[in-house]
Amino acid sequence: MPLRDLTPHDQALFWRFGRGPAVAVPDPLIHRAVERQAAATPHAVAAEHQGATITYGELNRYADALAARLVREGVRPGDHVGLFVRRSIPMLVGLLGTLKAGAAYVPQDIGLTPAAQLRHVVRGAATRVVLTLAEHAHRVPLPPGGLLIALDEPAPYEPERGRPFSVAAVRPDDGCYVLFTSGTTGRPNGVKVTHRNVANILLTEPGALGVRPGERVAQLLNIAFDMAAWEILGCLTHGGTLVIRGKDIAATARTADVLIATPTVLSGIDPAHCPHVRAVAVAGEPCPRPLADLWARRTAFHNSCGPTETTIVNTMRRHDPADPLLTIGRPTPNNTVYVLDGRRRPVPIGEAGEMWAGGDCVSAGYLGNPDLTAERYAPDPFLGGGRRMFRTRDLGRWTPDGELEHLGRTDDQVKVRGFRVELDAVSSVLESVAGCARAVTLKRDARTLVSFVCPADVDPETARRAVANALPYYCVPSDVLPLATLPETDRGKIDKPALLRLAEERFEVVAR
Repeated sequence: MPLRDLTPHDQALFWRFGRGPAVAVPDPLIHRAVERQAAATPHAVAAEHQGATITYGELNRYADALAARLVREGVRPGDHVGLFVRRSIPMLVGLLGTLKAGAAYVPQDIGLTPAAQLRHVVRGAATRVVLTLAEHAHRVPLPPGGLLIALDEPAPYEPERGRPFSVAAVRPDDGCYVLFTSGTTGRPNGVKVTHRNVANILLTEPGALGVRPGERVAQLLNIAFDMAAWEILGCLTHGGTLVIRGKDIAATARTADVLIATPTVLSGIDPAHCPHVRAVAVAGEPCPRPLADLWARRTAFHNSCGPTETTIVNTMRRHDPADPLLTIGRPTPNNTVYVLDGRRRPVPIGEAGEMWAGGDCVSAGYLGNPDLTAERYAPDPFLGGGRRMFRTRDLGRWTPDGELEHLGRTDDQVKVRGFRVELDAVSSVLESVAGCARAVTLKRDARTLVSFVCPADVDPETARRAVANALPYYCVPSDVLPLATLPETDRGKIDKPALLRLAEERFEVVAR
């Protein structure tokens, strides 16, 4: 019995806390939900970008035309179609047209992704057809016999009269998209995410974020990041207007009703200048408590967690500034979370362990990497029935009232002077210092930590004393470096390697 090591009381709480509500999903095929919006309100604006707009009816017709061409070119369910684009309205046509053809889209920002990574993505996803924009066509590394389609040229948009297309039956467990992880620990790995996975989070609450027809949802993030699917498909499946940003993120946010972002991206937006925003969701990295409180005083603020492999997020919590803790909440509908020890046994309620995710969020695994799939995915002994669970590598514990407290990543637990240190715990103390909006702590070498605080007027000694007063001596950073801004990756997260390089440069200057 998987729960035999728990007391009867903790066995009951294991299921009460760890199982999300059982909820019916309106349609397990995500593009069908968009089609329903197009049928109901064809003249409603589906998206706008730099003065251009497209209605739901137009989007659906153009996507049908593209899907017909893809089917004629031999694209079938189970195939992967590259979507190598920049933020644009044609990007949406490419995405929806691929789904209508029964294939999964493989998104990359063609303006940011290095050529070597594009080649890796094409090989890893066995991509024969790539959709792009005409000005970037020369950058696409087509495989031998591959086909390139420029979405912003007329041909893909022109329906052929009297030539209806038919698609072999698309199933809920067919691929919706393939996301390549950021590759911070090695080569990026392609994660196959299914229609069932995506529909389960986007077509149920709280993941749907209450988006209603006509509401404006900002599209801020890199399309190669799974949270962009939350923005795009979360908007279009509910009849909202997707506001695709240009270079000015804050300007787009000012006109939006709903924001989905990483804490790093959100920290660059002033809520006082966003009078229409009624809902915000963050994920992708730990959220500083001051940032959560700032937004939660003005809007419905959802703190969320979940890696790409568990389909965008699998836990959510609406935060209240009066809450004693900022938690990541509970499992979303039809999902489970287990807090387990190193032998995959449940730990008692209130003890720390590693979070494993189960239920309908669990993606189909890594493309072409059965060894890594076997390492990170495992049979779910709690749900049984052939279900699988995923090792998130996030540390957490249940609070007495059934909320998940995020305790950082297993790879953020480091040894300093022989002692184990949780880097996020140090950063959390720093973020409690008056005037500190953001903090990051990294291991510099076997004996020292270095912290970075933002903005630049945070006093380093005050910050170090705060850590010394709250945590053991080996947790105190040797240096606290104030910065006006923290460097970001192209996915809107803190760029930790860039911070370490910056620290080494500063220390070299001091040593001269």
